[in-house]
Amino acid sequence: MFSIKRLKNRHGGVLKKTIFLIVLPCLFLFLGCAVAPKTVSSKQFKSVETKSIEAEKEAMEKETELVQMSKVTKNSVFTEEFEMPEYIIGPGDVLEISLWEGTEEKKHTMTVRSDSTISVSFLEDVKVSGLTARQVDKTITEGLANFVKNPRVDVIVKEFHSKKASLFGEINILQFQAAISGPGNYPLKGKTTVLDLLVSAGGATTNADLRRARLIRGGKTYTINLYKTMFQGDASQNVILDVGDMIVIPESPTTKDKVFVLGEVRDPGAYSFKHEIDLVTAISLAGGYSYDAKEKNILVIRGYPAKTNVLVANLKDFLNQGDFSQNISLQSGDVVYVPRSLIGDINYYISRLTPMLDFALYPATYRDAYTTGGGLRINTGTR
Repeated sequence: MFSIKRLKNRHGGVLKKTIFLIVLPCLFLFLGCAVAPKTVSSKQFKSVETKSIEAEKEAMEKETELVQMSKVTKNSVFTEEFEMPEYIIGPGDVLEISLWEGTEEKKHTMTVRSDSTISVSFLEDVKVSGLTARQVDKTITEGLANFVKNPRVDVIVKEFHSKKASLFGEINILQFQAAISGPGNYPLKGKTTVLDLLVSAGGATTNADLRRARLIRGGKTYTINLYKTMFQGDASQNVILDVGDMIVIPESPTTKDKVFVLGEVRDPGAYSFKHEIDLVTAISLAGGYSYDAKEKNILVIRGYPAKTNVLVANLKDFLNQGDFSQNISLQSGDVVYVPRSLIGDINYYISRLTPMLDFALYPATYRDAYTTGGGLRINTGTR
């Protein structure tokens, strides 16, 4: 069982709030008098304002582009027909072609040549680059029909070499496994998202900053928050990769002290701090809570998994009644979870959150619970 502590509203909260509201404006007034403001010319102001507007416009354009890149149904790697993604063959790929003679199957393995062609049976220089395995099957079948009665052909891509993306930064290196892992170049084997590539490479390290993953494509750099995809189901951050894409998973800030803010906040992720941090500050760093958040039942999960202690805070009491006891002082490693529904049985709720906590604190475990193109195999109980 988890240790649970609810924070009770203290008497006198209204008085504290009143004092707070009186002292704070006075403090600002004092600071305003003590510090002489610098003179800013109208020309400088307009320049700063223009740059700010341009930066905001560029950020919005990139957000729109990310949404589009997460919804494509065709690029250089794959195409979707009949709502099924199919890999597009290119030079260097290895095909396995099965030709049937009666009940006997004969397999032929061949590499697509640099001129985009292959030769099989009676057919020479068959162009296959730019086609899917199904289309190559059809092309060969139609060609052999001139020499063989009712030819039967099966085509599969055995090895993928023509299309690659790069993954660098804080990537976990798996030990004692045959599959390649860690930073490097990876073949794209069809419709592949950023998370597909990341988990196939071993997942992120514990030092990774998944809030600021970078996608570099066509000379442009996009910042994506993989926490939003992992814990909020935001597909716009899970871009579908194309040939030559580069993904960089940066390292978290050098400070070792950090807290995790998850759930119904605008920018979920890990946040570093140097000295002290409280609940309201942590939620503010995450962009504040969303419209669906239930601020009466905010959880602070401490000591997971060895000795889990759960604190329940009511930020409505803090904001409306000045109950400062609800603004919990956080410790390094704490997980703040903002739910989207009121919590009844906290023990049950935490047990449902256990996979999510594992993913946040031990990113490499996400590989074990993720399926290519299928998301989580398990229900985290959040949505």
